[in-house]
Amino acid sequence: MPLRFSFRQLEYLVAVGEAGTIAMAAQRVNVSSPSISSAISQLETDLGLQLFVRHHAQGLSLTPGGRRVFIAAKQILSDANGLTDLANDILETARGPIAIGALSTLAPIVSARLRRSFEAAYPDASVSLKDGSQTHLLRMLSQAEIDVAITYDLDIPKDIQFEPVATLPPYVMLAKDHPKAAPPALNLAELQDEPLILLDLPLSRDYFLSLFHDCGLRPNIAARTSDMSMVRSLVANGFGFGLVNLRSRSDLAPDGETLVTRPLAGPVRPVVLGLATKGSDHRSGIVTAFFRHAKDQLGRGEHLMPDDQP
Repeated sequence: MPLRFSFRQLEYLVAVGEAGTIAMAAQRVNVSSPSISSAISQLETDLGLQLFVRHHAQGLSLTPGGRRVFIAAKQILSDANGLTDLANDILETARGPIAIGALSTLAPIVSARLRRSFEAAYPDASVSLKDGSQTHLLRMLSQAEIDVAITYDLDIPKDIQFEPVATLPPYVMLAKDHPKAAPPALNLAELQDEPLILLDLPLSRDYFLSLFHDCGLRPNIAARTSDMSMVRSLVANGFGFGLVNLRSRSDLAPDGETLVTRPLAGPVRPVVLGLATKGSDHRSGIVTAFFRHAKDQLGRGEHLMPDDQP
């Protein structure tokens, strides 16, 4: 049901009710007397209720019904001001809830450590973590289920804002006794005939295969798996090489076998880690604080662990 009054009409009603005359009310709200008189008359018409008794020389006085409307109008205006104050408080302060999403391959490595450091810096923050595929994260952003997503610059739609945080070049992962483990760096031409253990997740698969395609090469895919732990174990046990985007802090596979990591040389495209939000010009104070904190921490390499894959 549409409203039969405006906040401006209520403001004029309260001003006249408190001042007792239209002239004094006009001075209080800095509006002409005819404008107030017209607004009050229209409000009475819209409500179907006489609000004031006109006494001419003595000004106006509220009718019994008008006084009840006057009291209600003051409460409505007070509540509206409180809503404005609440919005300003949310925009300006770094406290309250924030929902953070991350790619499933990133979440176990980055999210918890980043949450811990953020809540230590902002004790009044209440962080909830979610993980999922890129498609799932983008859907959660669009439906306002999360405030920000930690993800890569891959398949980002135009209605999503993406702010880069760190550039992550690809690396080659090998068993410690692999014949090609000795050089300080390797290029794809040296690896095209070697068996590749491919991380078979949508963005990972497409990105790593595109590195070969861009060089006019075809990889020799020996195995595919969606589990990075399995990639590491297969590589460490000599079944092939793997591709990752961050050097490992640990040189051990899950089964205890040793890995080595070498930079991938040549004109290969890195991935960009960043923060994604649904396009908006107004971020809350807590989201703004998280952006600032995450860009500082991730941009300096903090919380980035070895196998943060697309």
